[in-house]
Formats: sequence, structure tokens, C-alpha cells
Amino acid sequence: MISLYITGAGVSKQSGIPTFRGEDGFWTIGSANYTPQEMATRRMYCNQPDEFLLWYYQRFITYKDVPPNIAHYWLADKRLITQNIDGLDGRAGNRSYIAIHGRLDKVTIFRGQDQHQELLEAPWEEVANLKIESEDHSRLKRALLESFKISALTKRPEKEVSFKPFILLFDEYYTNLYRMSDAERWMIEADKMVFIGTSFSVNITSIALRLGLQNNAIIEIVDPEPVDLGISSITYHNVTVEEYISSLN
Repeated sequence: MISLYITGAGVSKQSGIPTFRGEDGFWTIGSANYTPQEMATRRMYCNQPDEFLLWYYQRFITYKDVPPNIAHYWLADKRLITQNIDGLDGRAGNRSYIAIHGRLDKVTIFRGQDQHQELLEAPWEEVANLKIESEDHSRLKRALLESFKISALTKRPEKEVSFKPFILLFDEYYTNLYRMSDAERWMIEADKMVFIGTSFSVNITSIALRLGLQNNAIIEIVDPEPVDLGISSITYHNVTVEEYISSLN
């Protein structure tokens, strides 16, 4: 049996990363001047890259020293598609997982969405090593623009020069940069799909659910407070992922 695991923010919660849509998550808190729907967009990156990069830098600082938890290690040898951008699955040892929404620790050269991209290490750490006070937004923005090769004069990213965080933004679409073809192939091949810690509020879970039902795959949902999808063939496990793992042993 081919099993496919599809994870959301609930998997990383035990590591101390707030769920994106939780009370203290980035979807909720946004920034001082912009909502997440405005901030996490290609439009914001193109027009106000200093604000955009500062917001994601703050996320990097939150994530950078967070260790993988038992769920990440348990998933390390499994077919995995994650919505999370924290990179913890890779740090736990999964070498083939699909980060369908990107990874915060990587960047690409700024190009069109459909163009081939090489993933490069993100320069967030360079900025962190400058030891700039977190409240000194002006200095942080200047440092971020320089590290991401964006002119401090024009404050506009330049194609084929500037770095763009490897993040699928709200006004972008799934492409093979994010291994969408591989993800769909895994979904079609799956005899069993296990959704863990996801709110089913993004397109990738809708696509996976549709393909799973279409192919008569076994579908399970693991979440302490799962979304009731109103589909009788789905098995719900109203437990944490750690409790679910323990129940399998």
C-alpha cells in the first residue's frame, strides 16, 4: 500500500511554531500596517520589498532555532507533502519531501513564475549576525535590501539579480518550482492519504482530497479539532499527531 501524508501547521505546533491561523499566528497578527493577505504577495515583494522582507525576517527569527519534533522524525521516511515553510521536515531527515508552499530557508533569483529556478540558501542569517535591534526597523530594512540584492535607492527588485524568498505567495500559483507535478503524481498513486494538522483552507488539500476520493483511496484526518468535511468514508482521529503515532505502535 502506498501511503501519502499531507501536513499543515499543526505538525510544527509542538516545536513551538504558532499555527498560521491561530491566535498568535502570522495570519492573525500581520504587521503594523498590513494584513497578511496584503503582505504575503508578489505585489508587496515587487512594490515594497523592505516591508515584505522585514515581515519574513521576523518569521525566520521565530523559526531558526526551533528543533524538529517527534512527528517530523516519524515522517522522515515517508511520502510527505507539507504546507509548512519552516523546513523542519528536511532537518528531521526527509530528503524527498515536497514543500508545496516553499521553504523560508531558501531563495530563488527573481524571475517569472514559470521559469526554472535553482534554490539557493537564504541570506537571513547574514542579517541576524549583524545583531541589529529588532525594533530598529530602518536598519533592518536597509540590511535586508542589501542582502537580497535590491537597490536601496529604487526599492524595487530587479529580475535576474535580486533574491526572492522561496515562498508561494497568495497571488502566485502552484508550478513545478514547488514540485506540483510530483505532488499530483503522488496523490494519484496513493492508496491511502493521511491529512495531519491541516485546516483544509488551502488549494493543495482540496486537490488532494478530490484525487483521493476519485481514486477510492483510504482517507484519514488526524487533528485534535478536525474540520468535519461531511464525507462519510473519511476516518477521523480526534487526537494530536503524537497520540496518533503512539496508537500505531
